[in-house]
Amino acid sequence: MDLENERVLKLIFPDGVPDNLRGNPELDNYLAKLGTCKVDQLKKEQTRLADETKRILEQTQELAISNYKTFITTAENSRSIFHEFQKAEEQVDTLIGKLPTFSDKCEQFLKDSAELTEQRRLNSTTLHKNAQLLEILELPQLMERCIREGRYEEALELASYVQRLGQHHGHLIPVVHSIVRSVEALWHTMLVQLVAQLRMDLQLPKCLQIVGYLRRMQAFGDNELKLKFLQARDAWLTSCLEAIPTKDAQQHLTKTIEITRINLFNIITQYRAIFPEEENVGKSTPLKPLQGVSCNGDRLFQAWLHNKINGFLLTLESDLERGVNSIETVLGQCMYFGLSFSRVGADFRALIAPIFVSVVRHKFEASIGQVNENFKQELDKFTLINKVTLHSRKQLDTAALSSSEQKSESYAPPETLLDFYPLAALCNGYLNALNELRLCAPFAVATDVTRCLQQSLQLVAQRVLAFYRQEQQAFTGNERETFIKLCSCLAYDLVPYVQRCIHGVFPPQSISVHLGISLLQLEQQQLTFLQQQQILEPLKHLLPTKVLIQPSPVQTVEPTKIVPIPAEG
Repeated sequence: MDLENERVLKLIFPDGVPDNLRGNPELDNYLAKLGTCKVDQLKKEQTRLADETKRILEQTQELAISNYKTFITTAENSRSIFHEFQKAEEQVDTLIGKLPTFSDKCEQFLKDSAELTEQRRLNSTTLHKNAQLLEILELPQLMERCIREGRYEEALELASYVQRLGQHHGHLIPVVHSIVRSVEALWHTMLVQLVAQLRMDLQLPKCLQIVGYLRRMQAFGDNELKLKFLQARDAWLTSCLEAIPTKDAQQHLTKTIEITRINLFNIITQYRAIFPEEENVGKSTPLKPLQGVSCNGDRLFQAWLHNKINGFLLTLESDLERGVNSIETVLGQCMYFGLSFSRVGADFRALIAPIFVSVVRHKFEASIGQVNENFKQELDKFTLINKVTLHSRKQLDTAALSSSEQKSESYAPPETLLDFYPLAALCNGYLNALNELRLCAPFAVATDVTRCLQQSLQLVAQRVLAFYRQEQQAFTGNERETFIKLCSCLAYDLVPYVQRCIHGVFPPQSISVHLGISLLQLEQQQLTFLQQQQILEPLKHLLPTKVLIQPSPVQTVEPTKIVPIPAEG
């Protein structure tokens, strides 16, 4: 709009152009038309406009009257449209209110779709790698089969692989974690099975192999592994010993010595080969805690070996007390057993000797006790009525006898004993006990043997005296003389003969060399010498006074075979 039009508009509309005419293009056309009119036309323009307005109004009224139904319909339609627009507006407002929820649902749907897509992708990947997954899932079954078939090398490799797999993926993948737990359970089963195999009869290569597996499993520390090895091998050795029949003491002891010697030596060899560091005695090893106890392998092994030797010694003592047929044979086997263990630094022969000494002493004392009882019974049955002595006691001059005669007669029983059956039976009992002792006669029992015979002879003398006191009132002259001969035979034949037999079993020269003293000192200390005066003290008033009681001379000859006196009557 140009400046002239604006001026014209100000003249026409002094109060300003109405809002409904602003920007109307017909206004510009009308102003252009007014510019072409003459003055007369401009004067008439207002009238023309009023007439035009009136004419248009009349036309409008005529149109409204003639088309009133259309206007009513239009008004109704407008009202209906207005209501529809209101409903639409309300629905739009409701839709706008539900749009956030719909948006959230859509987002959730997108997430679910993404998860489904990921699961589908994982399923596709799983299907594609089905073979590899089956190999991993079958690892527990494969390891169980290896353990069952004894292929421990492969089982250890599988366990190591599963352990590495669990370290990388076990905390992320539940299936892998489950496989790791299953393999750990099988690992413990293999551990128990390997330890159980150590309780069987194994050679050194197999022991080395099993202990090598246990070391690779790292289930035990060094000291714990040594303890487990010793416990397992000890269980096997104990089972072998318990399988020996115990009815016969000789057989049980012989088998025990053989099995213990062979198997215990094998266990020691296996232990030294498996744990070679134990050979470094000079090298100090720090103590390591083992279940609350401070120890090292050396002390553990030594304590175990000491315990096994003590167990063998207890078995030896028990079986010897039960009674064996040949003590010297058992002694030889035991000494060979102890000597063979000297190669491994465990010579225990010094522990065996006291056991045999005690058994030999108790056995001899029991034999002499039985002899004393038998003598009492025979003396109770003995009578001097019509007793005739057929043998006279010879007075031997040892200086005049030749050495050959001494050798032939030194250990021959006196013939005068045949006239008195109780003394003959007593001598037979002594000879049987000494003959049995001579096969295994340690010097350590020499004093005990002498003391036992000393007490037995003293008891014999007391019982002879008691017999005299009981029967003396009824004695005749011949019976009294015969009784004096019995006492003389006991004092001057039996007692010296028993002394010679003691020296035959325990030669004084050997004892003096063993003790490092002279024969004179040996006799002065009454070692292996009977105290004859003390023995004959109860009978001294019944013995002939012309005979002097002297200790028997020391015999220097070796003992010959002792022949028991035949029983009389």
